[in-house]
Amino acid sequence: MNEESLKDFGEKINQILKGKDLPREEAKDMFSQVLLGKQPELHQGAFLSALMAKGPTFEEISGTWEAIYELDTIKVKLETTKPVLDNCGTGMDTIKTFNVSTAAAIVAAAGGVCLARHGARAISSMCGTVDIAEVLGVDVECEIEVVKKSIERTGIGLFNGMSSKVHPRSLFRILSQIRFGTILNLAGSLANPVLPRYGIRGVYSKELIKPVIQVMKNIGYQKAMVFHGLNSEETRGMDEVSPLGETFVAEFNDDEINYYSIFPEDFGMEKRPEERELLAIPDPEKEALKLLSILTGRDKGARYKTICLNTAPIFYLTGQVKNFVEGFEIAKDIIDSGKAMEKLRQWVMEQSRDPKEAGKKIEDLLEYIKN
Repeated sequence: MNEESLKDFGEKINQILKGKDLPREEAKDMFSQVLLGKQPELHQGAFLSALMAKGPTFEEISGTWEAIYELDTIKVKLETTKPVLDNCGTGMDTIKTFNVSTAAAIVAAAGGVCLARHGARAISSMCGTVDIAEVLGVDVECEIEVVKKSIERTGIGLFNGMSSKVHPRSLFRILSQIRFGTILNLAGSLANPVLPRYGIRGVYSKELIKPVIQVMKNIGYQKAMVFHGLNSEETRGMDEVSPLGETFVAEFNDDEINYYSIFPEDFGMEKRPEERELLAIPDPEKEALKLLSILTGRDKGARYKTICLNTAPIFYLTGQVKNFVEGFEIAKDIIDSGKAMEKLRQWVMEQSRDPKEAGKKIEDLLEYIKN
């Protein structure tokens, strides 16, 4: 680190704090310096905080993603004929819902969709994707080849964004040291080793829908949807399709981006649930038990319906249904038939270094909810 580099980086942080937007190449260069350890940790944290305080732009998200993907992401090529999809909520929303995306991914995989997921432990949420998957028995610290085979054989696998096996240079370190939302909730989540061509993203504010869908289009997605849902009073939001009120959606298929809204009534939901029924519990084991209660047919309440709501866009985007309503009904059938629970068992056994132990873990959890 030389004095000139420190001063230049620090001045750029000052400019961001004053509201200046960074061009893509400049954002890429600054985050590359972060990843390569060319700036002290104080500058790294200040840079991330300044971007979030200002509000990240399409160019800044794209540049940050490019630095992460090029410099610090293992590349994986899947052997599958199916289109590969990743679904993710970015966190940082004002309604701290349970981990909807993981549950929806399991149901979608049971319905024949191929999902290469890329997530992290809780940073700005109550329970992260990696946290709940680990409790269920998924090996989140396994080798990349194990995840690859899980996706190819069972249609679902999870790359741990906080693992040095996935992001070997610096991202795993940065994510493990922060407990607040940053541009990495957006750009980092898109740095999937598989680089899927189909994607579903929930974002924490309506204002981010447009830049995030533009980033996804720009980095090579062929089909994508980005949404932000509101509560019934329209005072708070979630990074999911909302069963409480309006959900703002951006969708693109190859070229054109379309913006529209959907409502719970569009799915045939006669009664909207209470917001408190969707709130996460700050205990991954309790969250896992609640998910198992749904997948085994013991709970068909608000969480069950929310999972089906958020599985519907996955089926729609991959062309398995013509509309969200049809996807919603298929998701319910998959859970009710036990197929989603069976898919979870397959995933746990496949993404594991010790299938016998993993199988015992999930069976013990299932035995617990029976009592």
